[in-house]
Amino acid sequence: MKHRIVVLGAGYAGATAAGRLARRLHPDDIEITVVNAEADFVERVRMHQLAAGQDLPRRELSRVYAGTGVRVRLARVTGVDVDRRTVALTDEHGSDEIGYDTLVYALGSTAAEHGVPGVAEHAYDIAGRPSALRLRDRLAHLAAGQRVLVVGGGLTGLEAVTEIAEARPDLQVAIAARGGLGDWLNDRARQHLRGVADRLGITVHEHTDVVRVEPDGVVTADGTTIPATVTVWTTGFAVHPIAAASGLTVGATGQIVVDETMRSVSHPDVYAVGDAGLAAGPGGKPLRMSCASGTPMAWQAADAIAARLTGRTKMPNAPLRYFNQCISLGRRDGIIQYVTADDRAKPSLLTGRLAARYKEVVCKGAAWGISHPIPYPVRRHRVTATRREATATVS
Repeated sequence: MKHRIVVLGAGYAGATAAGRLARRLHPDDIEITVVNAEADFVERVRMHQLAAGQDLPRRELSRVYAGTGVRVRLARVTGVDVDRRTVALTDEHGSDEIGYDTLVYALGSTAAEHGVPGVAEHAYDIAGRPSALRLRDRLAHLAAGQRVLVVGGGLTGLEAVTEIAEARPDLQVAIAARGGLGDWLNDRARQHLRGVADRLGITVHEHTDVVRVEPDGVVTADGTTIPATVTVWTTGFAVHPIAAASGLTVGATGQIVVDETMRSVSHPDVYAVGDAGLAAGPGGKPLRMSCASGTPMAWQAADAIAARLTGRTKMPNAPLRYFNQCISLGRRDGIIQYVTADDRAKPSLLTGRLAARYKEVVCKGAAWGISHPIPYPVRRHRVTATRREATATVS
């Protein structure tokens, strides 16, 4: 019988893990199945562009994995039974379940509401394609002079507010940040960011804590009302509760706690990558939810699984560290903030058109890597370990 590897989710982390496993393991010995709710790979780092009215290329997963031996199952995951090693699914035909010997959990995350009243009812987000398209449609129907407020001053908020302001200069666009605008960046980066906000006519509300979202704006902690026809919520991400409900050991965030190989500390036949995994970076600091974290996590997990199944020495660890933060500020401007291994700003950076081009190269490179999971001749190794030997103990 073939060793069954099931990958849940085909975002950056899940899609990368599946492709790397197909490159490492012989198809006569394994069966790799990717379960994803959508038929194609979604460039999540471009959702602000999609919401602002730009069209993005589509990459069908069936074509991405053609000839690799990876099977694509279009379905939504509704549960994981870690005792029976099964995954509950629902698709257009109804409910079903599939079994696994090794599970790669990469279901990602969605927008975090943080318990703020009114977010679910009145706010929009760009955490995925359906929600980005919903915002896109709403923005398209706004008349000149109407107000758009982006709540959240992190990377997603900065990219969203500048993209919308550039695409729709006829709107009144604002951002509300709990801290200072770009306060984690170095001085020159913050200065550049403020210059871009001024150039695009963005109103900045700093040190503003939004405590309620209403149909026509938001209310802040000091009782101030900020009017908005459309409120865009970009205050962070939250993982799906499936992991915690399954009995896997999770952290306070609901992410699956993993070791240095991305293996669950409680269930050795489960690996978690991307936003769903709680992994330690330099200095023991948890990796932030991002493509920059998810891709090396996927490399790490795939190489560890391949090594355990084939009995070969594991390849050197992928670096679980950061090098830079790439921030697009519309299509013609940006900031590349170089950072320490644990994600703290360094004095060096790039800005302007050069930074925008740099970010575009990074995005295209990531998408190319997904679309070409086996871009060169490889030697796939045979599985020598039994299922029990491969999954019974944590290294």
